[in-house]
Order: sequence, then structure tokens, then C-alpha cells
Amino acid sequence: MTTAAVNLPIIDLSSSDSISSANSIRQACIECGFFYLVNHGVEEELFAELFDRSSNFFSLPLEDKLKFSRKHNRGYTALFSENLDFASSSKGDSKESFYVGPLDDPTQSNLNQWPPEDILPSWRPAVESYYRKVMSAGKRLISVIALALNLDEDFFEKVGAMDKPKGFLRLLHYPGELGSTDEEIYGASAHSDYGMITLLASNGVPGLQVCRDKSKQPRIWEDVLHIDGAFIVNIGDMMERWTNCLFRSTLHRVMPTGQERYSVAFFMDPNDDCVVECLKSCCSEASPPRFPPVRSGDYLEERFRLTYAT
Repeated sequence: MTTAAVNLPIIDLSSSDSISSANSIRQACIECGFFYLVNHGVEEELFAELFDRSSNFFSLPLEDKLKFSRKHNRGYTALFSENLDFASSSKGDSKESFYVGPLDDPTQSNLNQWPPEDILPSWRPAVESYYRKVMSAGKRLISVIALALNLDEDFFEKVGAMDKPKGFLRLLHYPGELGSTDEEIYGASAHSDYGMITLLASNGVPGLQVCRDKSKQPRIWEDVLHIDGAFIVNIGDMMERWTNCLFRSTLHRVMPTGQERYSVAFFMDPNDDCVVECLKSCCSEASPPRFPPVRSGDYLEERFRLTYAT
């Protein structure tokens, strides 16, 4: 069965008309929770280098990759070791990944695991360079999102969200050939991200799909098409909570296509101590706050714990 493609707006981060950009983001986040971001400052050459480095790591023998097995939410997760939707599949997701956590806070950065230079030359510098460029783009985007919420441009700075924001980079590899099975296999089963915003890049191989109405059964899935050089940005559960469900944290998944797919997700979250409480621009007498205030770090830690409880 063919799947229709979702029509998402393209936001130009270099545009001088920030009000127009904010209006487009607002509409996108209310309707779908996804949009494209272009002219964000991450060069095509850096994308190419990162996917090259990612391929180098995932091409290592499994025994070598397992030396970097995930600890403190950093490092390697093997094929089928994660299942984001137990209702849909018992086998686990057909992806392997590598997490890199915050770089600029010494108490956090020393938790990262890095393949040594003699195994993967220039791997760490390339990943760190990409991380910092995407973090910079994310910070600029957050100020436009503030405008989209009828807030001051520097609102998220003023509430402490952008004082040492937490960024997690996740390199992802979906193998092309999976062998025969009676069970439907998902590259990444249906889920919503649980942080603030996610900036995703891929090597152009299709597979990403969104479900705009998670309450409707059966679910209707739409393809998210690739645009060269563009990030696919989506809203996470924390931002949905912050906006009193005005902005949507949309279900998405990755379906195998028979082609090898690489992607890299950057999860941008507030400082751990930032208190996430309903924005005044998103509540009223008719729409009172749906969630109590919560410390960002506590919320994310609990969501991580539930995801990896198995």
C-alpha cells in the first residue's frame, strides 16, 4: 500500500523576517509538530563527513562496538536491543545507535565514550564539530519558537532553559537486509520524542513516517520526504507539556525499505534545573494548565528510565 507524503513547511533560519518564520512554525507545530529547517549554518561538507564517520563506526565488528556499550545514556546500543512500542513488535527495533551527551559541562562530558584514534581516526573531532554546530542552530531556532508562542524572543534564556542546555546526539544505522521473518519489523517503532525539540538529518534513504492523529484507529501514516541540507525538526513531549498541548509531539516511526539508512538525531533539552510549567500564553480560564510544574532533569530521567526499563 502506498503512503502519501505529508506537506511540511520549510523554515529559513537565516530569514530576516522572524515574525513570518514564527507564524509558520506556530502553524506547523499546532497542525503536525514537524517542519523542515534550512540555512541553519551546518555545512553540507559537515553532514557528509558525519555520515562517513558514522558508517566507519557501524562497520566495525560487533565485538568492537560492544566495547562502547551504553552507560549513562552514552555509547552503543545494538540491533534489536530497543523497542519503542511493545504493542507492535516483540523482536525490537532494527537499528543500532551511538549516543553522545553534553560536551561543554565537564561533569557531563567525561561520561562520553569515544572510539580511540587508532581505530577511528578523526572520529571524535568530526562528531564534536557537528554537535556544536547543531547546538548553535538549535539555540537560534528556540528564540523563533519563543516568538511562535507569543513570548519574548529571549524567553527560554530568561527561564534558564538555555543556560547549559542538554544536547544528546544519536547516530543511527538501519541495515538494509534483515532476513526473512513472519513478524513485521520496524526500523524504529511508533513513538514520540520526550524532550524539547529534535533536529534530524539523514542520508536521504526514505523510511520516516508521521501519524498526525494518534487517537484515530487505524492510524494513518504519512511519509516525510528528504530535502538535501535540511533538518527535519519535531516537537517533543516536554515542549507539548510546556505549551499545554498547543504544540504537538507527534507519533513517528521508521519503516525498513530494503536500503541501508543512516540518520543522526540531535535532542535539544533545557538545563536540568529548568522548571517546565505551563506557559502563560498557552493557558486561560477555558484552557487551564493540564500538567503540574516539573524539573526538566527529573522529567527526562524518568522518561529515560521507562524507555530502557527492559
